[in-house]
Amino acid sequence: MNKILDPINRFIKSSNSGSFLLLFTTALALIVANSPWSSMYHDLLKSEFTFGFVHNGFELTEPFYLWINDGLMAIFFFHVGLEIKREILDGELSSIRKASLPVIAALGGVIVPIIIYITMISNPELKSGWGVPMATDIAFSLGVLKLFGKRVPLGLKVFLTAFAIVDDLAAVVVIGVFYVTDINLMLILYSAVILLFMTILGMKKYFSKFIFFPLSVVVWILFLKSGIHPTIAGVLLAFTIPATRTTTLDGFFEKIKASLKRFSEEREHITTHHILKEEHVHAAIDIRMASESINSPLQKIEHDLHPWIVFFIMPVFAFANAGVSLASDSEINFGLAVPIAIALILGKFIGISLASWLAVKAKIAYLPVGVDFKYILGAALLGGLGFTMSLFIANLAFADEVLLSSAKVGILGGSLISGILGYLVIRSLVNKKHKEEKEVPVKSSEYLFEKTVI
Repeated sequence: MNKILDPINRFIKSSNSGSFLLLFTTALALIVANSPWSSMYHDLLKSEFTFGFVHNGFELTEPFYLWINDGLMAIFFFHVGLEIKREILDGELSSIRKASLPVIAALGGVIVPIIIYITMISNPELKSGWGVPMATDIAFSLGVLKLFGKRVPLGLKVFLTAFAIVDDLAAVVVIGVFYVTDINLMLILYSAVILLFMTILGMKKYFSKFIFFPLSVVVWILFLKSGIHPTIAGVLLAFTIPATRTTTLDGFFEKIKASLKRFSEEREHITTHHILKEEHVHAAIDIRMASESINSPLQKIEHDLHPWIVFFIMPVFAFANAGVSLASDSEINFGLAVPIAIALILGKFIGISLASWLAVKAKIAYLPVGVDFKYILGAALLGGLGFTMSLFIANLAFADEVLLSSAKVGILGGSLISGILGYLVIRSLVNKKHKEEKEVPVKSSEYLFEKTVI
């Protein structure tokens, strides 16, 4: 059994495993969509599923792909919201000094692709896709970077993570403001009241999953019916989660010491008997509860959700949205696909690198220690990996199936080229550095800056 489980456990714990799984499901979707099973694949996605309560007449019927894009992706955006809140409170966005470079880089990486896309598009029907090339897929971009392990400066990894999170925040704002249908203000008012109540509970440092999760479902349904995309509800709900511990560090140590003392007093009994005494069982429970209380609800939920996001939600989303027919007789609007691909490749590269260069030149921001501007160029190319967020926005921007498929072709092509170019640039820098000197490790808990002249 261990021979079977050990490789699985190693795969799950691998930092790159999520990216590999996402790549695999993307490739699988493309293969199935261009195989004899294509009709079966599309019929499955369009099949309607109903959730409801028979006795009170409440029913919610949606196609399978919408349960994924509106339901599972709301959980994904909830996780994104938790990451954003954590970074703002106590991470790389918690101070102007830390946040200046990734924030400016992210803004450049949002604005320039939009400008390139709008400039290249002449058909008014396609203008709605301007938000598609502004997004960066944090899983794929970091996955490429992690292929180099410790040979890549830690500051580059943190920079890429931080600007991708800011990029996600910008995408959330764009989705919430620009990609909405007719809004039912009364339903939004109801959801606002619930969110306010949950926010007050969070400010009082109170959190109960028996209150939070049922109310979250209600808020999600209200957003779904209101005209605002329900994924926005996921982000807003994340900001109601308290980020404070329920116990102090001193209290945690005291509880652990007291519980361990109860074990050590009768060590002989524990080593010679299979069954623990009642006080030992309670001591073990106390240790578990103390360990849980030292984590804030925000950190605990983010940690518990992470494997579900990486190994289930994102791969399912990729499988449901990456299936594009590439047959010669397929209707592909290259007047849409090409601008999206160019905006992702060139727009992200120019926007991120130029904004970073100007910020450093103006001494508004500083490059991370151990990172010269050539590494920023590589990270800027990886920023063109739009994929998950780009596919998501494309689903909101285009109702027509031909246009949506064309947008997906542009996203997949642009992301693939950006990823390959970014990998090649960073690999050349890593190999060059490896030849010149042995890499000096940087503490993972720090994101240090130095004044660097470009």
